[in-house]
Amino acid sequence: MQSYLDKKDSYLVGKNIVLALSGGIDSIVLLHYLNKNYHNNLKVIHCNHNLSKHCDKWSLFCKDLCKNINVDYKNINISITGKSNIEQRLRQKRYQALACNLKDNDILCTAHHQNDQAETLLIQLFRGGGLNGLAAMPKIKKLGKGFHYRPLLDVKKEVINNYANLNKLKWVEDDSNENINFRRNFIRLKIIPELFKVYENITQVIARAANNQAEALQLVNELALIDITQNKLINNNKINIANLIKLDLKRIKNVIRYHIKSLDFIMPTNNVMLEIVKILYAKKDAKPKVNWDNYQVRSYKNELYFINNNDENNNFCPLYQEFVNLANFSIGYRTKGQRVRLINKKHTQSLKKILQQANIPPWERDNLKMYYIDNKLVAMERIGRLEEV
Repeated sequence: MQSYLDKKDSYLVGKNIVLALSGGIDSIVLLHYLNKNYHNNLKVIHCNHNLSKHCDKWSLFCKDLCKNINVDYKNINISITGKSNIEQRLRQKRYQALACNLKDNDILCTAHHQNDQAETLLIQLFRGGGLNGLAAMPKIKKLGKGFHYRPLLDVKKEVINNYANLNKLKWVEDDSNENINFRRNFIRLKIIPELFKVYENITQVIARAANNQAEALQLVNELALIDITQNKLINNNKINIANLIKLDLKRIKNVIRYHIKSLDFIMPTNNVMLEIVKILYAKKDAKPKVNWDNYQVRSYKNELYFINNNDENNNFCPLYQEFVNLANFSIGYRTKGQRVRLINKKHTQSLKKILQQANIPPWERDNLKMYYIDNKLVAMERIGRLEEV
């Protein structure tokens, strides 16, 4: 019986392909397949997670392999701090890095296969995940300026293993794959083999269930978009609370989940979601906030703010770019009782009032950079040119 790996993928013909290569058997098989069929359109990126003592050796293996087959190679170093949600946070950071390296309409290929799909659904099921989780992995979705494509998603693991052995391929073994303290490894090594004893085609059955959930997810996402559009709920990534609470509770939560997913945040638990809903009905003078992982939701002036505490200010402020290379440039922050004058104004104002008028929420104000030349205030991030009086 002919498998996917025995024929060309019509979707990839004529496309600029970027392969995420780990060095493991799955991505090595996909590299061999892509190089055989689309060599002139192929580039490789390897993400070094810096978690194992063997990481640098794996990077070198991938680099040498690509050099030998004359395929463009790039290494990206990734690291995270803390010990919570390591798998999820590494995955998120990896895809953020990969997305940044995609040009217009590039196709990022990863080697996820049918068994991976089954594992993903079971992980989400055991977490009590909703449709976003149970829909598991889509075959194709938008990513950065390009698309993320999983060409092997309908291919069984045994087909990949047979292809690797038939073509005498070499790959690296990740020592962490045997660590059953990782939930995915536990499911792969302990749960699925037991299920195979009863259900011969268990990975196909679970993958089909994931596809069914994906269809249901598409419907609830379409409903969220209808609610967002008809009720004018979202502006600059903030949700209008007054309009949102006109919906019933199920649709309120559906809109919030949809928005959180669109921001590429880790999905909150049901308990966290209930706390977020409570913010919608908090008193006007309250300052409620809800935290989960590295994310936060707060309200200000009848709007719901979604904050990623991992976001780094990369100095994209145009004023920063204008001043940074000038002599005697320095950065400061606001002080209590500070009064300034905007360049286009004749009178002075308290900086606090200016920030309020600019609708900058209180928790952001103390972190806004103030730009000085020769110790003289010349501008402020998000406010513009001004001077201190």
